[in-house]
Amino acid sequence: MRYSFSRKQLCIPYAAFLVCFVIAPLIVIFYYAFTNGEGRFSIQNLINFFTSSNTVGTLFYSILISVTTTVVCLLVAYPVAYILARSNIKRKAILLAIFVVPMWINFTLRILALKEVLSVIEGNLAYHPFLNTIIGMTYDYLPFMILPLYTTLMKLDNQLLEAAYDLGANKMEVFTRVTLPLSLPGIVSGVTMVFLPAMTNYVILDMLYNNTFIMGSLIGSYFNAYDWHGGSMISIVLLFIVFIITWATKGFTEKEPEKEAIL
Repeated sequence: MRYSFSRKQLCIPYAAFLVCFVIAPLIVIFYYAFTNGEGRFSIQNLINFFTSSNTVGTLFYSILISVTTTVVCLLVAYPVAYILARSNIKRKAILLAIFVVPMWINFTLRILALKEVLSVIEGNLAYHPFLNTIIGMTYDYLPFMILPLYTTLMKLDNQLLEAAYDLGANKMEVFTRVTLPLSLPGIVSGVTMVFLPAMTNYVILDMLYNNTFIMGSLIGSYFNAYDWHGGSMISIVLLFIVFIITWATKGFTEKEPEKEAIL
């Protein structure tokens, strides 16, 4: 007797995984965030977050690190992706692999190697904690900015560029009015992939001797002190920020926003 699975039956393992490892943990976090030590509903944790100079200062410092890292990654990645995608260089795949292969190496080993290099250059890493953090973040997240930009630039229609030249546009005008607008989906994707994790990756700060907290390390300090209520509220605030950024970049839409060039 032959038995065939329906689509609904095939969804059962994924639904079970979603409930156990996504929905259930979120319920626990929301429960602790909006309750006090006695298990009663309370918004005091939310009030404490926005009235504490420690948490608010950490939030702004995390945003500063994320914005700086994202800008640096974009300034470095865009020329690299543009050259690889639009030039006539042979064996582009090999050059692209040079930026991707480090991602296959263990994260800790990569940061330790970078730490040794910076130690030789600077001598004492404690003298430039913010600069070293940005270098470490850029080194870690640069491939995540290059890949979406490279993919978007590779898909550009050459006929649009040729039409711009035929209409009398110079190279700079073609780039600013055709290439750049059409590459915005790749920019948005890369910015999202770099900005959001950079707010919570405190391992780089710890390994490069930056004693300042960011959101990830702050959450860890609350849970290490067994303050699950305060740590859960910080996680909820961070989750809300991530949701707003993703919604603002239209990351929830199935279809990419149409970007039109101005000819």
